[in-house]
Amino acid sequence: MKRLVITNANLYTPRGCQALKGADMGNLLHIPQAAIVVEDGVIVWVGSDSEMPMLDDSADEEIYMDALGRAVIPGFVDSHTHLVFGGYRPEEFGWRLKGDTYMSIMERGGGIQSTVNATRSMTEDEMVEKAEWFIEEMSRMGVTTVEAKSGYGLDTDTELRMLRAIRRLAVDPDRSVDVAATFLGAHAVPEEYKGRTAEYVSLIIDEMLPKAKGLAEFCDIFTEKNVFELDDSRRLLAAAKEMGFKLKMHADEIVPLGGAELAVELGAVSADHLLHVSDEGIRRLAKGSTVATLLPLTAFALKEPFAPARKMIDAGCAVALATDLNPGSCFSGSIPLTIALACIYMGMSVEETLTALTLNGAAAIGRADKIGSIEPGKQADILILHFDSIDSLPYYVGMNTVDCVIARGEVDSVIND
Repeated sequence: MKRLVITNANLYTPRGCQALKGADMGNLLHIPQAAIVVEDGVIVWVGSDSEMPMLDDSADEEIYMDALGRAVIPGFVDSHTHLVFGGYRPEEFGWRLKGDTYMSIMERGGGIQSTVNATRSMTEDEMVEKAEWFIEEMSRMGVTTVEAKSGYGLDTDTELRMLRAIRRLAVDPDRSVDVAATFLGAHAVPEEYKGRTAEYVSLIIDEMLPKAKGLAEFCDIFTEKNVFELDDSRRLLAAAKEMGFKLKMHADEIVPLGGAELAVELGAVSADHLLHVSDEGIRRLAKGSTVATLLPLTAFALKEPFAPARKMIDAGCAVALATDLNPGSCFSGSIPLTIALACIYMGMSVEETLTALTLNGAAAIGRADKIGSIEPGKQADILILHFDSIDSLPYYVGMNTVDCVIARGEVDSVIND
């Protein structure tokens, strides 16, 4: 048995095995002089240094770490990314700076289809190699679990190739970042099915979904006007649910279509984006169990209004935050900037932001019973910050404050020793 003992920690953590809602998001456990005991990658004891029990000598290996009074928090969970893709699209960023909208870029041949063309030409090995770089950078910022979507194939062969690449990233025993896989074949209607959306949805249901079983845990869809509208989304997600997939949705990003309402109706694990969520959508999210995953980096990059986080939390919703790393609308996986935007522009407190990026992020990928907080029984994904308070997270604007990453109980990296 391998034991890790962390002492002299200024501990901040949410608590529980499900998403926290409303005011509960701001209620963190804070132990100024804490100790954490980890055995074989699992937290077995948390409390004050002075109350730590005597440890027996059964450990084959024992490591003691002095946190030096610094803030200690759970590992970050980035619950919405598109980190497997081909090519890059920097020219589109310039188009947006000149006033082009997301949808107008799609209509002129850019957008998702541009990445689809590049991704279809990639091998599985190339996909893995490219994604590894992003995962390594995320790890340095304290991400210990990440969700990765397919969705740049839009044909059966490429979608499955992407999912196999994601699976390889997930099962690699040498990788410190856990990976959750999501099938997003309904990311856009490919050129070869233009004007035949219903036929493409049928292809996904009849051919892609059965082959994606065992490779992906979740099924997602880009529910948007003139892409996959509510009827298309309901048909696809109902079929996916029948096949055993958990559900996610890109919802109400560009127009208030009613995606949040549909997500709650179908029991989706999360509804993501929500820049234009309706008041009724907020009300239903507050009453239901669907996590509202907000992606401030995308709003920032698109120069769009941020999702109404303050309004949603005050209404009693469970809010998570994620980066939405992708090659088009948000080419960033920056956790530090996500934190700054949430606190400065979305009205979230530091405590709420921490919960949104840990326990609620874990809930948004169905793992809140295993990760997302520093509690006995949870996987030991733990960060030691450079400063003694979580107030440093938004204060040190856009800069990394993580000194040490502990993933599954293993000291993965000491960044600023």
